[in-house]
Amino acid sequence: MPTSRRCSVSKPADPLPSRWPRLSPLAFALTMAALALVIASVGQVAPTPGQLVDGGPSLVRLVNRMSPPNLDPAFLTRIFWRIVETFQIAIAGAAIGIALSLPIAWFAARGVGPLGNVGAFLSKAFISFLRTVPDLVWALLFVATVGLGAVAGTMTIVVDTIGFCGRFFAEAIEDSEKEPQEAISAIGGNRLSILFGAILPEVMPSFVNTSLFALEKAVRSSVVLGLVGAGGIGQELKAAFDLFQYRNASTIILVIFLIVLGMEWATDRLRRKVQ
Repeated sequence: MPTSRRCSVSKPADPLPSRWPRLSPLAFALTMAALALVIASVGQVAPTPGQLVDGGPSLVRLVNRMSPPNLDPAFLTRIFWRIVETFQIAIAGAAIGIALSLPIAWFAARGVGPLGNVGAFLSKAFISFLRTVPDLVWALLFVATVGLGAVAGTMTIVVDTIGFCGRFFAEAIEDSEKEPQEAISAIGGNRLSILFGAILPEVMPSFVNTSLFALEKAVRSSVVLGLVGAGGIGQELKAAFDLFQYRNASTIILVIFLIVLGMEWATDRLRRKVQ
């Protein structure tokens, strides 16, 4: 009997996926426009190699004038009290800002807050406005309002912290689990009961993490705010450069570096313990 033979027909291999996604004409045009904008910006405002070479000797002369740092005990004592003031501005402003961020973030959380969707939109717009205006602009505004000194710096940190924490607090509240909230609502709990009974226990680690970032950010900002008269060690730095006291300026810059480095180390350790 003739044996039947099976003919194996090889299937064509599947085409390999493309490395780059195919862009629509509109997406391609927008990409090219963005690339052209970047190239034009670099060509107009970025330093040229010639400018860097010409500025090198000036930088060397400035560094020589800033060396060695001024270690006079009287000057270091004055700097120490400015550091204390800087920390006071950062801690007070961050604490008040974090406390005010919680209710504002609750109002801004869509579907959770007590003001409805319209109130949530307006609250988010308010948070975005606080975050959009730069710190130095707020500092200038408060200096013009309450005068020179640490109070203007503290008010600036409060506003900056609300703009920072308010956004992340609101997002954490919106992303919280809905089942516990529905359970409290089913037994007759109001929105405030849902907030304290279901939302805050879940999002508290995120709140603590964000608050530590806000405190670190407040320390950095409080250093700079003194440049416009809002208190802190930044005022000493501005005075040193205005009076061409470059050795004093180098000492202050080193102190600022140590402050920021120490604050980052402390907040990193606290964040690891919280997590």
